Amino acid sequence: MNKKDLEFYKGKKVLITGHTGFKGSWMCKILIGAGAEVTGYSLEPPTNPSVFDEAGIAAEINNVVGDIRDREKLMKLFEEVQPEIVFHLAAQPIVRESYKDPVGTYETNVMGTVNICEAVRQTPSVKSFLNVTTDKVYKNNEWCWGYREDEPLDGYDPYSNSKSCSELVTHSYINSFYNDMDVAVSTARAGNVIGGGDYAPDRIIPDCVRAAEKNEQIIVRNPYSTRPYQHVLEPLNIYLTIAKAQYEDKAKAGFYNVGPDDSDCVTTGDIVDKFCASWGEGISWVNKHDGGPHEANFLKLDCSLIKQVFGWKPVWNIDKAIEMVVQFSKRRMAEPDKVAEEMDLEIDEFFS
Repeated sequence: MNKKDLEFYKGKKVLITGHTGFKGSWMCKILIGAGAEVTGYSLEPPTNPSVFDEAGIAAEINNVVGDIRDREKLMKLFEEVQPEIVFHLAAQPIVRESYKDPVGTYETNVMGTVNICEAVRQTPSVKSFLNVTTDKVYKNNEWCWGYREDEPLDGYDPYSNSKSCSELVTHSYINSFYNDMDVAVSTARAGNVIGGGDYAPDRIIPDCVRAAEKNEQIIVRNPYSTRPYQHVLEPLNIYLTIAKAQYEDKAKAGFYNVGPDDSDCVTTGDIVDKFCASWGEGISWVNKHDGGPHEANFLKLDCSLIKQVFGWKPVWNIDKAIEMVVQFSKRRMAEPDKVAEEMDLEIDEFFS
């Protein structure tokens, strides 16, 4: 998708759940720039600081504070807004947090999906609906090749498993209801995203940025785990592509892996090395495995389908993604009131 393709969204009524989060905030900025009528439904920003607040996004959209578990409030919002396109990003997204609060994780990620699916079902104005899940939905056999969309869904930990359930809920609604309706529905299973403005706990790049800003050594829990890393604008680009394509042609709806090229599936140690080299200033890291809860050691996606259907290919490789994280973070340190401007600059470069 390029700037011309983004013109599709001008004047469209778009509803985003989880819009105050990291990915949701960047999605809002893209759609605001494209001229969409954006409504966001989410809890307050999940971190403090938050890129949502720093960029002043609330003032530019219809910002609704609400819990995805509150079906009555969600249904009322759908009735008022009559959205045409829906992106479901709301989730409890942290693996370690899911061990601490499995019930809350399942309530948010499973029943939250039921609620959004039901709202879409009862709102005829919706023509395109995308549920964003995760690469962790698959039963992970720790093998060296990428998972395809028809592999078994059986995430290990409560977070991953709840997102597997979210996929299955969506599949059921498609089979039971949406196939007979004038709405196109897809799911997107995305790999690990990085980018400026991610302040989440227990994520490697935010941990790197926090340490670098304090001129401290970076602590790495598991330097040998391999993950598919991509800049946050990469999956948002394909989410927007899918939503547009299926709006125009329901046959394009499906279940899609969204990940980087194989060369950008790197170990945690490798990505921290790249960060240190890009940041400079003598920043280094230390391996301190803390014996925490189970997380996958090796996970990779096969993205052949999305490349075939949409002619998609990544725009920025892992080195460029790290470069943009460092650029964002250093500018934020120097000019904290220019976060929105930096986001717009990066979006403009990416979609050019």
